[in-house]
Amino acid sequence: MATILMPPSPRSLFMLSSEPLPEMPPFALTSRTGAVVSFQGIVRDNNDGKAVVEIEYSAYPELAEREGRRIVAESIERFGLIGGCCIHRIGTLRPGEVAVRVWAAAAHRLEAFRACELVIDAVKASVPIWKREAYANGDRVWVTCEAHASEGMLAHVGHEH
Repeated sequence: MATILMPPSPRSLFMLSSEPLPEMPPFALTSRTGAVVSFQGIVRDNNDGKAVVEIEYSAYPELAEREGRRIVAESIERFGLIGGCCIHRIGTLRPGEVAVRVWAAAAHRLEAFRACELVIDAVKASVPIWKREAYANGDRVWVTCEAHASEGMLAHVGHEH
């Protein structure tokens, strides 16, 4: 059964899901929409030279929901979006599966691109979602972004995980 936290607003969405993520944004587009930018984070088959066989995502749902909604709502306000959404998987995923999707709809593409980037960077930096990688050699490790633990969200821009 899917675990989905439903948002209060049809324009600002943040959800956790144990099921595969939708390909289209789960909010209505309007005649004002000139651009929809999307991002999808996909589970890679390697990390730091180690073969990854699966990743387990877990979350503190109540706090994740609250923080995720705040981030999406702030991006809507800051960039004047028509709609914004982020859905993050929880549970065990294999390489090639989509772990997170972000959508930003705006009248113009620049605002949509900037909002999409801000949302994924802020979610990775501050939403309580954890990942534990399982490697081909049998090891399982909780993964953190040590490079940014004390630098804040802006340090995430341009950094690969």
